[in-house]
Amino acid sequence: MSILVVGSVALDSIQTPFGKVKDALGGSATYFSAAARLYGEAVNLVAVVGSDFPQEHVEFLQDRGVNLDGLQIAEGKTFRWSGRYDYDMNTAETLDTQLNVFATFHPQLPDAYRDAEYVFLANIDPVLQLEVLSQIRQPTLTVLDTMDYWLNYRKETLSQAISAVDIVLINEAEARQYANTFSLIRAARKILSQGPKALVVKKGEYGAVMFANGDVPTQSFFFAPAYPLEKIKDPTGAGDSFAGGFIGYLAQQGHATSHRESSVTKDEIKRAIVHGSVVASFTVEDFSVERLRTLTMEEIKARYRDFKVFTNFEPTCPWTDDCEHLNEKVP
Repeated sequence: MSILVVGSVALDSIQTPFGKVKDALGGSATYFSAAARLYGEAVNLVAVVGSDFPQEHVEFLQDRGVNLDGLQIAEGKTFRWSGRYDYDMNTAETLDTQLNVFATFHPQLPDAYRDAEYVFLANIDPVLQLEVLSQIRQPTLTVLDTMDYWLNYRKETLSQAISAVDIVLINEAEARQYANTFSLIRAARKILSQGPKALVVKKGEYGAVMFANGDVPTQSFFFAPAYPLEKIKDPTGAGDSFAGGFIGYLAQQGHATSHRESSVTKDEIKRAIVHGSVVASFTVEDFSVERLRTLTMEEIKARYRDFKVFTNFEPTCPWTDDCEHLNEKVP
C-alpha cells in the first residue's frame, strides 16, 4: 500500500530542561515519514526545502526508503522553527518562526503519487489540503491534522477540508476551540457532523481518544493512555510520529488484505491508535528524529504488548498463572 504525506520539512532549534539542538531535522512530513516507513509500506513525501537544506538530511530520508520525487528544492532558506519547553512538556513556547520558502509552497503531486491509497495531510494551510485532495484519484483513507493558527484564520476553509476526509487528528485544546465548547464530547459531535467517519483527539502525555458516529458508547468511543515514560527529552514531532504509526499500521493491514473492498474498521482504528502512541513514545526519548533512526519493529511490538497488559483490568500476570496472552501475536 502506498502512503502520501504532504507537510513540512524543517530545521528546528529546540531547548528543553534536558538539552538543546540547533538546526536539527524536523517538520511534520519528516517525523511522519520516518515513523510510517517502519511498517514497511511505501511513503511518498511532498514538501519544500530551501537550497540551504543539508544533504545529510536528504540522505537520511532516502536511506529510510522515503520517495522524495515530490520534495521541491527552491532557491532560498528552509523553513525554520525555534521553540522552548519547560517541565510542562505539553506546551511549547515558540521563540521564532521563519517560513522562508515554505511561505509560497504549493504542493504539486507527481503523477505516480495521485494513486496513493493512504493520504496524510499534515497541519498545513487547509487551502493546500484541499488542493492535494483534488489531485488524488481514489484513496482508501484520508486523514487530516491541523493547528490552532488555521482555526483562527482559516476556519471556514478548514471546515471544508474536514468534511472531505475520513479521519481528523486534532489536539484537545484545538477540538474545544473549533467547537467553541468546554465539552470534548460536544466538540467531537460537532466535528463529526462535518462528515468524517472518526475523530482522534491527541491528549499529549494523557493519551488519545477516538470518537465515531453512533449512540452506543462501546462502539463509538475508545481511549488509550500514553505510554508511561520516566524520561522525556523532546516532545517535538510526537503528534506527527503518532500519525505515522497510526497510518503506517492501517496501511500495513490493508496490504495484508488483498483486493480489500471494505473501509477501515473501528477495531483497526483502535489498534492503530495504540501503534501511534507507541511510536510517539519512542520519538520523545531523544531530540529531533534521533530515536527514530534506530527504532525497530521489534521494539514497537514489545511496547504494544506492554499496552495490552497495563490497560487490562481483568486478572493478569503475576496474579494468575495464565500468561498465554503475553505471547499473543501483535496485530
